[in-house]
Amino acid sequence: MEPRLSMIGLGVHDLPRAVTFYKEGLGFPLANASNENIAFFNLNGIALSLYPWDKLAEDATVSPEGTGFRGVTIAHNVRKKEEVAEVLAKAEAAGATIVKPAQDVFWGGHSGYFADLDGHLWEVAWNPKAIIDEAGGFLFD
Repeated sequence: MEPRLSMIGLGVHDLPRAVTFYKEGLGFPLANASNENIAFFNLNGIALSLYPWDKLAEDATVSPEGTGFRGVTIAHNVRKKEEVAEVLAKAEAAGATIVKPAQDVFWGGHSGYFADLDGHLWEVAWNPKAIIDEAGGFLFD
């Protein structure tokens, strides 16, 4: 297997509302391949897809029921420490719930978390040991 992550798929309960959150609230670019059944956002080398929660569970052949921590977070790293609070504020203004406000963290960076409209956890982080190139590519030093 090549070391690559191509797409993150999120199950959502209200596709049009979720598309509005990511497109207008967070400013993610909606791909032309999107339609009324699925949405795709191109994010600098990786895609984010939104698909109805029950349909995604059906596709994976698992139950759509379940609550609590799912054991997964999605991270959005920023170039400057101050951007963490800015991104969290933008997400909150779009309807997200701030789970953990921006703060210095034990590993030497600065981060916070928000939950999107369907409870998916996003970490917004500045990491002094990471590099974000001009095109938005992310690598650890």
